[in-house]
Amino acid sequence: MQSDERFFAVYADRYDLFVSQIVLLEINRTPDPVYRNKLRKVINDHAIEVLPDIDADRIKKLADIYVKQGVIPATKMEDALHVAYATVCKMDILLSWNFKHLVNVNKEARILAVNAEEGYHHPLRLLSPLEVEDEN
Repeated sequence: MQSDERFFAVYADRYDLFVSQIVLLEINRTPDPVYRNKLRKVINDHAIEVLPDIDADRIKKLADIYVKQGVIPATKMEDALHVAYATVCKMDILLSWNFKHLVNVNKEARILAVNAEEGYHHPLRLLSPLEVEDEN
C-alpha cells in the first residue's frame, strides 16, 4: 500500500475522503509498525471517514462476481472487495495506486459492465491520486 500524505493534505478540504474496513484491515497487517502508525495518522489527521461495515453479503457477492467473470484475479480478492465496497456505497471515485488490477481503462469498463448487469448504475471511476491531482 502506498501513501501520499501530500495528496490528503491538499485535497482533504476539496473532497469527502473515505476508507473502507478493508483498508483498515490492510493497514493493520502492515508489518512495519512505524509505517502502520503513519498510515493511521494520515486517516486521523485528515478526518478521513471510515465507512461503516455494511452490506457485507452484497459486497462479498459482488466481489465474487468480479472474480468469477475474470475482471479481477482470484488471488486479488481484496482488490475485488475494494471495488465492490465502493460500488455498494455509491462512491464516485476509487482512488488507488494499483495500476495492474484496478486503475486502468480496461478494468474500469469491465467493472462498470458487471455493475450494470448486477443493477448498480452509479458511475464509479477508478483513478490514481495523480489523475485527481491533474483535474485541479
